[in-house]
Amino acid sequence: RIYEEGREGRLENPYLFETDVEICLIDGSCKSPIERFWNGNNLIYILQKARHNEESDPMEESKTGDVIYASELLPKERSGPLALSVKRAKQLISLYTMVQNPNMTHLKISEPVVLPPLWIRCDGSDPEHTCWFGAEPLKAGSKITGINFYMVTCDGPTADKTCFANLEELKMAHKVKHRSSVVMTKGFAQYELIRAAAIEDTIVESESNIYVDITWNTVDKILETPPLVSAATLNIALESGDPRSPVYQLYRELQFLLALAEGLKTGVTEWPEPLGSESAVELVQEFLTDLKKKMDGYCISANSNEAEKIKCDTTAVDSSIKSIFTERGDLDFAEQLWCKMRSVSSYQKLVKCFTLIIKSLEHGEIQPWIHQGSSSLLSKLIQQSYHGKIEVVSLSGITPIQMLLEIGLDKMKKDYVSFFIVKSRSCLLFQDYFISTSVDLQEQVHRVQKLHHMLEIMVSCTVLLQFKHENLFPLTQICMKYYKENPLNEKHVFQLPIRPALVKKFYQNNHPEIWKVDISSGHGPKEVKTTWQVSTNPPVEHITSNNPGLLSDSTVNGSGEERTYFITMAKCSQVHFT
Repeated sequence: RIYEEGREGRLENPYLFETDVEICLIDGSCKSPIERFWNGNNLIYILQKARHNEESDPMEESKTGDVIYASELLPKERSGPLALSVKRAKQLISLYTMVQNPNMTHLKISEPVVLPPLWIRCDGSDPEHTCWFGAEPLKAGSKITGINFYMVTCDGPTADKTCFANLEELKMAHKVKHRSSVVMTKGFAQYELIRAAAIEDTIVESESNIYVDITWNTVDKILETPPLVSAATLNIALESGDPRSPVYQLYRELQFLLALAEGLKTGVTEWPEPLGSESAVELVQEFLTDLKKKMDGYCISANSNEAEKIKCDTTAVDSSIKSIFTERGDLDFAEQLWCKMRSVSSYQKLVKCFTLIIKSLEHGEIQPWIHQGSSSLLSKLIQQSYHGKIEVVSLSGITPIQMLLEIGLDKMKKDYVSFFIVKSRSCLLFQDYFISTSVDLQEQVHRVQKLHHMLEIMVSCTVLLQFKHENLFPLTQICMKYYKENPLNEKHVFQLPIRPALVKKFYQNNHPEIWKVDISSGHGPKEVKTTWQVSTNPPVEHITSNNPGLLSDSTVNGSGEERTYFITMAKCSQVHFT
């Protein structure tokens, strides 16, 4: 019934079976919880313990006079899936197999249906510490000819490498079990790069991660370093706002832009703390005074030191940014104003700043230069001032906030576009989408957030991994394509195929996060596989370590400390019905 409803698009996960089992039917659009040990990509059933069996109200269970401790009243962590006992899992596998076996005529199944593969979460209560049981029908056309059974076991964590298997013994055990004379081996290793390349002794809470997945054929020994002829994929999940980032000051600038956008939407604006001794009003007044002097002929050309100050206070930016994210030298009047006013600390001071600017424009004291194409209200007033008359603007309500947001948007868009064209030499295939002014201000801000996230990724790869143009360009295109079609998602993992040699120096002397070998024989439906894997994290989400204290011994940044691993084995066997 669940299978039929899934095919008709009426699926409502999870389903309850016999009060204690939850059944979920997942497809290729969902991340498979058993992808490390089974490479099927069709619909699959996931069976697990029903959550309601674990939940009860201590107040209802208590009797008069019983003591209820505070810990019982606290919410319990039950965010992860629950496992069934190994005994119960075996019963369910047996039922599934009987239904799929065409020889079970006493069940009186008129039209046998080839069901999706079945995987059951197990609690590891048996001596082998089984964490998954699986069953997959074998087919010849539309006819079921047998079942592939899978068993995944897990031990650890342990730092004792004498517990690790011997590759030749694994291959021999596979040959004996499956009566095969020839076996093939395939290796997989995953290395974390962001820690290996990061500054030592610097710990920042972050979900960011850059790691590389490497696969190769013909494995010679357990835990061997992947050869350079391997296939590699760089995986990048990066959160913005790391204080160590060379573009952290730009991130703070973006945060102020977001605060203005939120104020425009809600009517409540969170103003930043003043960054320096001079207020935004004083900075704007000094800037206008300098422009007036130039208009009066007191200064023929801009002083180089002053020009440097105008360029967004580059002295406040980390020196490493200058080679990565160079400040533009073509900031117009509005953009320079944004640099002065982004430290404005109240609505009243914001109004005062715009009052000074508009007054200078009205009196013809300044005739500033601005970029073409800007649609901001301030740009329109400046263009009108060229003709000696500007419209009256009421600096009340949300108008001042919108005016500042507009010039900030214009400036930051140009900053990001400049980087992607200069640094990654991207033709910016989707630049119209990212800098479009045809959508409302809130959507424009959202797209600027996407640009910033892409910038953080490019800068991290440039600083930490020393990427050059030939690597930045395809990565930029991958990010742009994703963000043209999807909302901002800093947890998304961007993937870039690379040559292992590009990042070898970051992993060659480090321990892998995951290392596994697949031993296989047979072809097509007769293929059978044995997998041996070690990993620094539990390989399944429904089982935790029996000794979590060992995890604290894991090494960081490739130091000489012993790293602890979970050891996982996945075996399969075939049963033929005919």
